[in-house]
Amino acid sequence: MGFMLKKPADAVGSAAPAIMIGLFVAFGGILYGYDTGTISGIIAMKYWRNMFSTGYINPSDDYPDITSAQSSMIVSLLSAGTFFGALAAAPVADSLGRRLAMIVNSIVFCFGVILQVASTSIPLFVAGRFFSGFGVGLLSATIPLYQSETAPKWIRGTIVGSYQLAITIGLLLASIVNNATKDRNDTGCYRIPIAVQFLWAIILVAGMLVLPETPRFLIKQGKHEAAAAALARLRRMSVDDPALVDELLEIRANHEYEMSQGQASFLDIVRGSMGKRLATGCAIQALQQLSGVNFIFYYGTTFFQNAGISNSFLITLITNIVNVVSTFPGLYLVEKWGRRPLLLFGAIGMCVSQLIVAIVGMTATSNVANSVLIAFVCIYIFFFASSWGPSAWVVTGELFPLNARAKCLSITTATNWLFNWAIAYATPYMVDSGAGDANLQSKVFFIWGGFCLVAIVFVYTCIYETKGLSLEQVDELYQKVSCAWRSPGFVPSAEQSDISELDAIKVEGTKREAQHVESA
Repeated sequence: MGFMLKKPADAVGSAAPAIMIGLFVAFGGILYGYDTGTISGIIAMKYWRNMFSTGYINPSDDYPDITSAQSSMIVSLLSAGTFFGALAAAPVADSLGRRLAMIVNSIVFCFGVILQVASTSIPLFVAGRFFSGFGVGLLSATIPLYQSETAPKWIRGTIVGSYQLAITIGLLLASIVNNATKDRNDTGCYRIPIAVQFLWAIILVAGMLVLPETPRFLIKQGKHEAAAAALARLRRMSVDDPALVDELLEIRANHEYEMSQGQASFLDIVRGSMGKRLATGCAIQALQQLSGVNFIFYYGTTFFQNAGISNSFLITLITNIVNVVSTFPGLYLVEKWGRRPLLLFGAIGMCVSQLIVAIVGMTATSNVANSVLIAFVCIYIFFFASSWGPSAWVVTGELFPLNARAKCLSITTATNWLFNWAIAYATPYMVDSGAGDANLQSKVFFIWGGFCLVAIVFVYTCIYETKGLSLEQVDELYQKVSCAWRSPGFVPSAEQSDISELDAIKVEGTKREAQHVESA
């Protein structure tokens, strides 16, 4: 393929519509990233901490403040909402469709934003964060689902990974807005950053009103004419083009084969090959969070303040710029290197960087030591953003068959949010120096580095290489290859000219599909 990602010779039609649609849908990641970045700055604003205090006096500065417990609750309530939202995403996406579900999800998110903007005390503020989180959780499971079901297989990893790029852009935008309002001595210091989120939701809803539903969902609903029209729009081809008919037949044949085996219940998805894939998806999402990146984005501003670093808002802005810029090589390498090599590269780099941060932070307190600490935090973010950031969403988006995809993606995404919540909730108690707190400070990076070491072993033993495979061929990969480290040598049967049961169903459906295409 050379240095650039090029369209394969056997790929038919234009990939431009599907790529543009997939990148636009990734815009939903800005809602998640911006909300995460906003709270990091808000809880460090002195005016907000004073206004939302409930009687606690900060002993270091002798001013009304919030406690570690209140900080933990405020930050973690978003993640609690996203956990339940991700679990609800499957029935919503399967009943309303992927496109309409994202519109409803955005409305739920806006309701939470309204509550936060209106709040002047902790109870209403945390209620708003819960509902915003519920909307974000719904979106976080539906967006990769939509992307993976519309993208051409040769660039699917990059498109799904763009969701993580949107998250990093959201974090950066939040950091910029926080930096602009942090010195205001009125409620605008927190209301302006929060209210900006309405804009991101409106843009997403406006786009989803005109975008097509995914062909795979329409096939699942038995709407074959609509599926043909949607796929023709995505590939910019005529509905009666033989290549388009063949792709549609492959989707339909695979779906009919899966349906002949019965609908996937929640019991089915935890057994056999499906259970193995679900465990893989849950584990990669858990390890993405246990790498500790959201420690930086939730509490980074406060952490840098406690480390004696001046202008912690500016340092947070720098780390967010590194996060955005570093995601671009990840979107390229996920297709160039593949999933396994990129995840291994990232886990090793994160592990080494975090151990250095922990050692430097524990043994030195000079300005030079602080500069080294900041440098290796940025290096750590580079390794995360270029590997585990986008690749975790790519891998989970490719693991599951059509009849179980929505259920499994909602569970894997809920796992991400469960560990996100656990880290957001526990971190103040782990890092702070108050009564009953562990006062780990930079030593907390030993914990994140240990989990990155676990991630290295996990990738080698459990992650299958799915680069260049269609979603239907991934099923065959898991059926035929027993060990993850042997998966890079897998060749799908379609390239070996083998005849399978799925092929037989495809042949039997040709005449019926021709009739549907003619009607469309």
